[in-house]
Amino acid sequence: MRRITLLCIILYSINSTFGLAQANLHSFFKPSDTINPQRLKGVISTETITTSSALIGLNQLWYADYAHSRLHSVNDNDEWLQMDKAGHLFSSYHLSAFGANALQWSGCSKKNKLIYGSTIGLTFLSAVEVLDGYSAEWGFSWGDMAANTTGAVLYVSQELLWNEQRIVPKFSFHTTQYARLRPNVLGSNLSQQILKDYNGQTYWLSANVNSFFKPSKLPKWMNIAIGFGADGMITGRTENNPFFSSKETKRVRQFYLSFDVDLTKIHTKSHFLKTFFAVFNSIKIPAPTLEINGSQRIKFYYLYF
Repeated sequence: MRRITLLCIILYSINSTFGLAQANLHSFFKPSDTINPQRLKGVISTETITTSSALIGLNQLWYADYAHSRLHSVNDNDEWLQMDKAGHLFSSYHLSAFGANALQWSGCSKKNKLIYGSTIGLTFLSAVEVLDGYSAEWGFSWGDMAANTTGAVLYVSQELLWNEQRIVPKFSFHTTQYARLRPNVLGSNLSQQILKDYNGQTYWLSANVNSFFKPSKLPKWMNIAIGFGADGMITGRTENNPFFSSKETKRVRQFYLSFDVDLTKIHTKSHFLKTFFAVFNSIKIPAPTLEINGSQRIKFYYLYF
């Protein structure tokens, strides 16, 4: 429902790398072995300010333009062929990872980083759902909350089970023909379309091969990715707006199989590069890809974005 999930990732990416101006990058980005009070204070204050500012800004710049209502819920599970739910899972996972990694950087124990760090994203996205619930235009979505919870659980469970992230949700995007038909909803420029045009979004589960098959002669950074996308959508539901629905082609789900790279597995002694790779490991690299869609058609792409 909400088109802010990727925006949340950007905010927390900035938060996780707020020390770029430090003179000694290697020393600054190296995680502390024990609790560093100065770092911990900086992480807590920065995350508090970032989260609070984002919620206040959303309330003033977005929700203020629409009528308010009593807290209510909606069932939007059949909208956009569930692409919005994939976006919620993606966002919750990476916000959890950023929060946990920030606390690890400050020297917190594994237990504390999982309890407090990984819940930051879920708390923020839950607050956004409450704002939706008080807006007459939208509503609190239990489907969104289920996807948010799944994303956080996916991160925490892998840390507890394997002490590493073997399966990482990723994102890729390509422009489509549909945005120009309804630019106010699907985006009038590239930056808006990345956030709004579900037809061009693809969400992936990228699994590191070497982590599952140890020891392996395959490169440690090599991943196999399974993707989920959809096409043919101008409205959330076909019956929502007959005028736009009449311009749609057949709505189809798309499933992909592709190669990928786990940037965090690239060997480097630079803690700055490790942080950089961790932040941008949320993006699926273009690679040869096989598509199977809901119309039982098979396509091959030399490079799929």
